[in-house]
Amino acid sequence: MKKDFYEILGITKSASPDEIKKAYRKKALEFHPDKNPGDAKAEENFKACAEAYEVLSDASKKAKYDQYGHQAFDGGGGFGGGGHHMNMDDIFSQFGDIFGGGFGGGFGGNSEGARRVKGSNLRIKVKLTLEEIANGVEKKVKVKRKIQAPGVKYKTCSTCNGQGQVLRVTNTILGRMQTSATCSSCGGAGQTIESKPNNADAYGMILEDETVSIKIPAGVVDGMQLKVSGKGNDAPGNGIAGDLIVAIEELEHEFLKREGENLHFDLYISFSEAVLGVSKEIEAVNGKVRIKLEEGIQSGKILRLKGKGIPSLNSYGNGDLLVHINVWTPKTLSKEQRIFFENSLTDENFIPHPEKGDKSFFDKVKDMFS
Repeated sequence: MKKDFYEILGITKSASPDEIKKAYRKKALEFHPDKNPGDAKAEENFKACAEAYEVLSDASKKAKYDQYGHQAFDGGGGFGGGGHHMNMDDIFSQFGDIFGGGFGGGFGGNSEGARRVKGSNLRIKVKLTLEEIANGVEKKVKVKRKIQAPGVKYKTCSTCNGQGQVLRVTNTILGRMQTSATCSSCGGAGQTIESKPNNADAYGMILEDETVSIKIPAGVVDGMQLKVSGKGNDAPGNGIAGDLIVAIEELEHEFLKREGENLHFDLYISFSEAVLGVSKEIEAVNGKVRIKLEEGIQSGKILRLKGKGIPSLNSYGNGDLLVHINVWTPKTLSKEQRIFFENSLTDENFIPHPEKGDKSFFDKVKDMFS
């Protein structure tokens, strides 16, 4: 089972952004590869810290994680929060600013050679029906992404000798200080273009349409973002591709209203149906469901159909379908009907006698959220 992000960084859910950043810096320094050369366990811990920080340092991602846990980002099919699925270059690239001039001339350096440049991410929006959300779905989308042009050739950058960084030595009152900076000639890739096709841009890239298959797990929510690794824009040279960020948009259902994992359905019945009781067929997310209404059912009563709601992202089962009973009062009456109801005004059976089980509106609302 995946370890809790707060536990990884040694903080609580109430930690401030500064406390989260401080905790990450402390942990990452502890497991930094320059401090633990050849230690695979330290490298795994280092990646886990980066993944935890990527989520908890972003207010939106943190809110989703607090509500849905790891499933808010994992969801299967290659989605992820980030760090644990990155290589070391990804982490150096994204979080190096936290460490300043730390190990090896700056956090983000790579003792094995030039840092690999990562291509830019692409973002798309996918619209889902409530039925698709309830069952999970695989969507095929066409994405226009940059790829390396066939025939492009690269050569080692002469400015940084393939390292992607250049060293600078500065004399200060404290002595000579050595710092590193991204090479301006190759942008940190360690390579420059030797030759390229006429249809390629200055970086040797061309645009191409690609159909990407996205597996969306059941239970996603509106506004959630999923990630398909490596389906963003390519990077020049020996770089790694960016990611495809998929934003979920939930389409409104004609009859059902969603509240978290629960669904709500307004059922309107006639006065006669309420008095006599009736069997009714109602709309559910996976088809129709038949329910039995008892004689004398009251307007405002809520019937709970267990497990007929939306699956939990955390695999805790399904939510429920709440059926709200609304007794429809006729607005026009025939002469005979009016006489009948006028005679019923003083009839004992028509005088309201609410029982203990006939809760008020406020009690029903309280029950719904308890």
